[in-house]
Amino acid sequence: MPWFPDFVAAAELARREVRAAGQADPVAQYFTALTKGDAHALETVWPGKVVIYDPRAGEIRGHKQLRQFVEHNQAWLTERHASTEAVASTREGGRAVVELLARLSHDGEEVLWPLAVVAESTDDRSVVFRTYCSQWPVDGRRHVREPILEPGHAHPGDVVGRYQAALEAGDADAIVNTFATDGYFREPIGPDYLHRGTLELRSFFSRCFRAGGGIGLQHCAVTDDGVRCALEYNCVRWGSYDLPPQAGIAVFERGPDGLLVAARAYDDVEAPVVRA
Repeated sequence: MPWFPDFVAAAELARREVRAAGQADPVAQYFTALTKGDAHALETVWPGKVVIYDPRAGEIRGHKQLRQFVEHNQAWLTERHASTEAVASTREGGRAVVELLARLSHDGEEVLWPLAVVAESTDDRSVVFRTYCSQWPVDGRRHVREPILEPGHAHPGDVVGRYQAALEAGDADAIVNTFATDGYFREPIGPDYLHRGTLELRSFFSRCFRAGGGIGLQHCAVTDDGVRCALEYNCVRWGSYDLPPQAGIAVFERGPDGLLVAARAYDDVEAPVVRA
């Protein structure tokens, strides 16, 4: 999984929360490390531990692994003429979630690839990155992503909590009622799979719940800035089918009336095949 230069935005947001006011924050060093394939600047900014949880490479720890990872992904990005644009950022405490849309060149065609990066820092020396996405846009396959986090005690409230309850129950009408009139849900596999408005949302969620009920998630971590709420989870059930626990994240954006104007998921969970 490539390390995009824009990931520095997640680290910057998390780092701001744990650094004393007025201290310099050498964000430029991130760009040097990630765009030039040189991990030295990254190690300088975070002299403690840098841990990366990557969908393809797995868990990256230690300076040697970090250097190899950054160098490999620099070549990967260059080969595919990769660029990214920021979608949204959510910050709470020492944790930040940055949503990105990557643009890649594949066989002369542009591929759009949604990703979400969580950067979590408990002090000003160490950082943990957790990347979430579907790999379907880049290789045409679904990959089982083992859990990164254990189930936690934090659960979203208000409209996001109502959405989660409806998702668990498999209640399409209730989940649609959590969205504003023009609200949308974007699937993990890309912006072409976006369902906007009451009719499209009801049709989409009704199809999702045909496997015998709702979708069961273990809630692991909640990052909520009052406008957006990011929920890291493990998906363990789809309808009547138990699944191997799989890591993902969803970001919910509230409108002025408190209803959802957007929900964006980042995982590689595949719906079970329901036989007629």
